[in-house]
Amino acid sequence: MNFDPLLDALADPGWIAVPGFLPADLARSVAAECAVRWGEGEFQRAGVGRGAALAIREDIRRDHVLWLDRLNAGRAQTTWLDTIEDLRVVMNRGLYLGLNEYEGHFAIYPAGGFYKAHLDRHENTQSRIITAILYLNDGWQPGDGGELKIWTTPGDKDGAFELIEPRLGTLVLFRAGDFWHEVLPANKTRMSITGWFRV
Repeated sequence: MNFDPLLDALADPGWIAVPGFLPADLARSVAAECAVRWGEGEFQRAGVGRGAALAIREDIRRDHVLWLDRLNAGRAQTTWLDTIEDLRVVMNRGLYLGLNEYEGHFAIYPAGGFYKAHLDRHENTQSRIITAILYLNDGWQPGDGGELKIWTTPGDKDGAFELIEPRLGTLVLFRAGDFWHEVLPANKTRMSITGWFRV
C-alpha cells in the first residue's frame, strides 16, 4: 500500500480524505464486527471531557462507542489494527512525529446522532497527534446525513470547510489539535472507527 500521498497531505495542508482506502470486502467485514458488538449491547454512551470531568452531554454529542482491543478483536478488526500500525511506522519515518501508539473505538450514531464542532485534543494535553477515521457505511446516499464537516484552515471554525460523506472504506486523517470538525446529524445509523495516533 502506498502511503506517500497521505504523508504529503498531512505535511500540507494537514488533512486528507481517501475514498476506498480500505477494500470494500474488508470494510464490510469490519462493519459486520461492529454491528455484532452493537447488537450484543457492548457499546457505551460517549461522553465529553476525560477522567473525573467526563460527562454525558446530549447537547454536544449523541454517539455510542466501543474501544478497540486487539485481545478481543475479530479477524477483520485485527487486519485494520495491523494496517494502522503500518501507517504509524510510515508516518514516523516520513514525518518524524514520534508516534508510539494508536487508540481507537467503534462509533455508532443512531438516527439523529451528531457531534458538535470540536478539536480532538483534550485541553492541556498534547498526546493526540493525528486523528484517523474509517467509515463503515455501505450504500450511504445523499440525504442520509452524518457528513463530517471539517474546517480546512488550522485553528479556524468560521471559514472554508469541506463535507465528507461517511461512505464505506473512506479514511480521513488530520492533525488532531489543529482542525475543527463536527459530525452533522445522521438520518440513519452511522458506523465508523475513530482513533488517534499518540505520543
